[in-house]
Amino acid sequence: MPDPSTLALPHVATLHAYTPGLQPTDPGWVKLNTNECPYPPSPRVAEAIRRELGDDGRSLRLYPNPRSAPLRVAVARRHGLAEDNVCIGNGSDDILTMLVRAYCSDTSSLGFTVPSYSLYPVLVEIQDGRAEVVELDRSMRLPVERIRASSARAFVLTSPNAPTGVGFANAELEHVLAGYDGLFVVDEAYAAFAREHTVPLLARHRNLVVVRTLSKAYALAGIRVGYALADAAVIDVLDRVRDSYNVSRLSQVAAIAAIEDDAYFRSLVARVVATRDVFVTDLTKRRGWFTYDSQANFVFTEPRTQRGETGPAVARSAYEHLYANKVLVRYFPNHPLTASFLRVSIGTDDEMAVLREQLDAWQAS
Repeated sequence: MPDPSTLALPHVATLHAYTPGLQPTDPGWVKLNTNECPYPPSPRVAEAIRRELGDDGRSLRLYPNPRSAPLRVAVARRHGLAEDNVCIGNGSDDILTMLVRAYCSDTSSLGFTVPSYSLYPVLVEIQDGRAEVVELDRSMRLPVERIRASSARAFVLTSPNAPTGVGFANAELEHVLAGYDGLFVVDEAYAAFAREHTVPLLARHRNLVVVRTLSKAYALAGIRVGYALADAAVIDVLDRVRDSYNVSRLSQVAAIAAIEDDAYFRSLVARVVATRDVFVTDLTKRRGWFTYDSQANFVFTEPRTQRGETGPAVARSAYEHLYANKVLVRYFPNHPLTASFLRVSIGTDDEMAVLREQLDAWQAS
């Protein structure tokens, strides 16, 4: 029997899978590499899961609501929209997958900026589609005219951007929408930490799709729930390509509980933002370090040695020192704009103190 992997479609045979951040299983790590929330979710989440399970877990023998209808209602209410403006996914990655299925092919390209979320090109490759890349530069100014001129059927923009944390103003995004005929998807995974978000623009632009996740600000990365907000006609398209029963019973009730506890949500975001701002202030005191103005739950900073050196080798040295001392951050060496930087997720105050101590030790070495 020949190697059965050779039976895969040719484009799959050359596919490079998405590489997530390291997920260590042994204790003792300060984990600041995957933008997870450092605090637990609302206590209502565990209560909702226990109610759904009951005493014997009998409910798990039944399929979940196929449309996640009660969750759609909760999300719609949260944003002042109608239920038919909402689609629920198994994480926002599932929503992005639906969008690529519906709007990207070998003759219809998906546009996106680089650097941004590295899943986008992987989804295009899985679809055997075409990508149209718009390069960002170090200024991180939004290339409005280049996006408006794009021939892509759909264009995805991460705002705030990953990995830099730079947020794009609604006025700029509306200027893009006014001149772009395709579907404009704003991936707002980090919008809760930002100064603006694009939900108010939905009423004026039928070609806008807003993608959100509960992984970051709601502290539910392990539950896997995301959603799209869009014109009802776009939601109908997504439902046609959505996997059946794509969100589990427990995920649905957990997400509803989290969304309905708005006071806890706001307190969680405020804690993360406060810690972020303290950390950014600390970085500005490190002579010569450049750090982007973050509107996310992470910071993108360019390490500098005591001798004033920066660059890819310096960033790798800092990363390796932190890793050797069980502090995990993220390093992206494969793009000229990112290779000199480290991305640091915001942890607890105690975790950030450990990070600062190790950065001091690295600089002194």
